[in-house]
Amino acid sequence: MNTDTTPTLASLDYLPYLSELGETTEQFSGKVGVYAIFDQAKILRFIGYSRDVSLSLKQHLVRQPEACYWLKVQTIDRPSRTILEEMRSAWITENGSTPMGNDVDEATWSQPIDAKLKMTAAEQAAYAATDEMGKIKTLKQVARRVEAEVLAGLESRGVKMAIRFDPKLKEEGLLNLK
Repeated sequence: MNTDTTPTLASLDYLPYLSELGETTEQFSGKVGVYAIFDQAKILRFIGYSRDVSLSLKQHLVRQPEACYWLKVQTIDRPSRTILEEMRSAWITENGSTPMGNDVDEATWSQPIDAKLKMTAAEQAAYAATDEMGKIKTLKQVARRVEAEVLAGLESRGVKMAIRFDPKLKEEGLLNLK
């Protein structure tokens, strides 16, 4: 696929990020494609591509709930990283500037939530004053606290679907969907 056959971002319809039931769409489950995420004012915040668009959309919602209101998606039948990267580049060019999520805020869109960055002074002191097992226990406690904050934020955003984080990653102080 060359950029002549790549649909323009403007030619695609906006889709609501959440259904009336407070869930992301499953129509892209297991589908390969490129997607653009827009905030409530329909300002482009991130363009990504994935081998499972639905799973990626859930990850982004968990990481950036206030920036995920609208999306545009183009799926492709034959997976090709080159095609996906070309389409993403074409959409960024069409937008006229690189969305913040593809630039300075990329880690907050594409990496697991790092609960360690949200440690309180007491948690930092407990972490520093203990052995390896104690450090793991502290990180799990911090991850659980941050998880509760994330889930409360998602609930206030209207998310009703079940969200489950990978329990193994909590030992590292990271939150990522299972």
